[in-house]
Parts: sequence; C-alpha cells; structure tokens
Amino acid sequence: MRMYLSSFRTGDHPEQMLALLADPASTVDVAVIANALDALPAEERRAAVEQEVEALTGLGLRPAEVDLRACFGLPVARTAAALSRFPLVWVRGGNVFVLRQALARSGADEVLTGLLRRDAVVYAGYSAGACVLAPDLHGLEQCDDLQAVHTAYGDRARLDGLALLDYVVVPHIDSPGHPESEILGAVADRYRAEGIAHRTLRDGEAIVIDGGSTRIC
Repeated sequence: MRMYLSSFRTGDHPEQMLALLADPASTVDVAVIANALDALPAEERRAAVEQEVEALTGLGLRPAEVDLRACFGLPVARTAAALSRFPLVWVRGGNVFVLRQALARSGADEVLTGLLRRDAVVYAGYSAGACVLAPDLHGLEQCDDLQAVHTAYGDRARLDGLALLDYVVVPHIDSPGHPESEILGAVADRYRAEGIAHRTLRDGEAIVIDGGSTRIC
C-alpha cells in the first residue's frame, strides 16, 4: 500500500506524496473526495472543495471532485468506474463519521480497499481522511459530532473504520493554531490510558507508507 496521511492539508512535505506516484514528474489526475463536509451548507462545502482543488493544482496535479453521493444506492461497479481511473485519491478532512457513512453508502470503502491492496492507487488526505482508516472510530466522537451523519444523510453513525491501518491516526496534536488541538490531545490521552494503538501528528507532519516502510515526515 502507498499512503500519505497528513495532519492538516498537504502538510510540510507534499513532495513525499508525489514521490509515491509511479511517475512523479507527470501531471496526475487526482480524485478529490470531500464527503466529510456533507453536513455543511452547500456554499460552505463548495468553497472548501475549491480550496482543495487550488492547493492540489498548485502541486502540479490535475484534481477533480468525485462526489460519492452520486453513487449512493447504485451498484459498486459505478463507484469502481468513478475511482479506478485515478492513480491518486485525496480524501479531505471534516467529520470522520460523515465520511465513513459516505464511503459505505457508495461502496467506496470496498473499492478503495481493493485498489490499495492491489497497489493500484495512492491514498492521500488529512485529518478525517486519515482517521477513517482505523479499525475502530470509538473515541473520535469527542471531537466529531455523531449527529452530523443524520444531518447529512438521515442515517445513524457507524463506528467501524476501514481497518486499513491497525492504529488510529490522531491529528492536530500540539498544534495551537488548530481549534481541535486540545480536544484531540484529550482523545490521544484516552487512547494511551486504554491501551488503544494510535499515532499522533502535529499539523505539518504526515505519515508516509510505502509498502513495508512507514515513516513520519
């Protein structure tokens, strides 16, 4: 598997993400998944997506949003067709429970898991986009509102993660400029006390996974 999991935005070393691509020098199409924002008002969501597109374009990439809501209730093959043409998927932060539900309802959880296990895609993203990869999302409700799932889709939140990692990524630690830094510090403390495997990231840092190699940059 190849992953670039940032605490906030593209982090301080986005070149490490680009290095995971088969041809880092080429202009690469990127699927932007922003469904963690689906509980927000439409205009606010649109502005946030534009911000992601602008940042990724600035790295020499060619981003396009893939809104998973368009695949809700359709065969998984529709989601596979939408995602499999992209060598890089960028999963934006927001509410991890809303993101998890969007991945489940669209079948993107199954599709991305398959693509990653075949090493057919680089998975990159930040905050909720990294958190959702954990085996279990319990504890993150201290930070993200479970009710946002009902606001977005009329559903109950689910607390299982994608289990593509065997630990929880806890972002925004010791990051005074981020409004969630303190509460996520408390989440990390809870995990530590309960013996739950986790890794913490400060804003600017990212976990880079390349096959059997894992490092923080």
